[in-house]
Amino acid sequence: MWQPVFMISGYILGILGLIMLIPAGFDMSVTGEDWSSFISAAMITIFFGFSLFLSNYTKIEKITLKQGYLVTAVSWVLVCMFASVPFVLHHSTENITDAIFEATSGITGTGATIMTDVEALPPSILLWRSLLNYIGGLGIVIFAVALLPFLGIGGMQMFQHENSDSNDKFMPKFSYIAKRILVVYLLLTIVASCALFMCGMGWFDAVNHAMSAIGTGGFSTKNESVGAFHSAAIEMLIMLFMLAGAVPMTFYILLARRRNPDKNGQVRIFLKITLIFSLLMSGYLYYVSDFSLLSSLRQSFFTVTAIVTTTGLTASDYTQWGIWITAVILLLSLTGGCTGSTSGSIKIFRWQVIKAFLRKYFLSAIEPNRVIPLKIGQINMPEKVTMSVFVYVFSFLISLSLLTILLSVCGIDFRTSVAAVTACITNVGVGAVEAIGPSGNYAFFSSEIKAILCFAMLLGRLEVITVIVVLSKSFWKN
Repeated sequence: MWQPVFMISGYILGILGLIMLIPAGFDMSVTGEDWSSFISAAMITIFFGFSLFLSNYTKIEKITLKQGYLVTAVSWVLVCMFASVPFVLHHSTENITDAIFEATSGITGTGATIMTDVEALPPSILLWRSLLNYIGGLGIVIFAVALLPFLGIGGMQMFQHENSDSNDKFMPKFSYIAKRILVVYLLLTIVASCALFMCGMGWFDAVNHAMSAIGTGGFSTKNESVGAFHSAAIEMLIMLFMLAGAVPMTFYILLARRRNPDKNGQVRIFLKITLIFSLLMSGYLYYVSDFSLLSSLRQSFFTVTAIVTTTGLTASDYTQWGIWITAVILLLSLTGGCTGSTSGSIKIFRWQVIKAFLRKYFLSAIEPNRVIPLKIGQINMPEKVTMSVFVYVFSFLISLSLLTILLSVCGIDFRTSVAAVTACITNVGVGAVEAIGPSGNYAFFSSEIKAILCFAMLLGRLEVITVIVVLSKSFWKN
């Protein structure tokens, strides 16, 4: 059972090690001061990765359900551990726990940071943080459209035939999907980088923010995030690219094939929700604050987009806008973008299923003899898919509640506990309270709290059920 799991995990680690050479090469060409940390980290990671790969090499034609769960859990945990090595060797963090927290936050696309002064970090470390957001975003998209349907998690079964060829074997399907998603992902990043550069960003900042926006990760090269540039044009562009990252990557592939890319209507509903909440927040800000109408629109649209896409980039400190705004921020954090995108949280499609089910239930209560199909857009939802969505959402909310209680037991006040767990499990990163909001960070938490929040980040990014199944006793029987 373990041989293909270790083989695939080793292969992924080997790739991670090779990616570490990018900031090493960049540092050699810029400052020449920090490249040795990345070279050492790359050698360690490549050695362990390819040792695992070669010692467990086998031809994989089919992978079992158990192996699918294990590949997901083991590979993500290992990547988070080894992605922290450059931070440790460079002494960018005070201890190993902080390094693992920063790496986990990056690779899961959460964007929560323990760095108190980002601008004091060397360019190579800043680039590594952005690369973690980028490769994590790509990894979760491939995971969402290749592995989740196979594992039957949270209603993703419906994407099984839309996003792959007729071959039901795991490895051919994985290769088929990965190549096409990679092309789309790279094209979006190139366009974003060029557009930001043309609007006044330097190339380094443009590339880093492009990777963060498309990967909906949230790491920035500035302490004030996007707000440091004081540019409406830059904010508008980043907002558009955050939206692009929160749309399914397969949307662009299907669009290029001239097929209907939004049969379930989730992209349309996602954009509608973003627009409605942005306008409502704009009206509220204009009414209760000193912002002009134009400024209210600018601040609200960027903030709502950053939260609903779970990117977490910021242009202003919304924790200063009042308690009602922070309540809306928490609500939007639980919304998320589209399934099959780089965004986190529960996601629009699952809320569509719940809404359709409730509508069917209430109509059946009034007209018990009426046959009411459960339809999402142009797709009829099988009962199995509906059930898996409810199980996922219930598990997500229960996990959020239990982790919040755990943080409270550890001595964190309840409001901060709710905000921190919500920000991490939804992969938004930036919290709805001042301490961990746009002007704060996670450095003040103890090592134990950071470890719990690392678990929350992985739990949310791996769609909750994956982790719960692997940790259950029944999984390890037989």
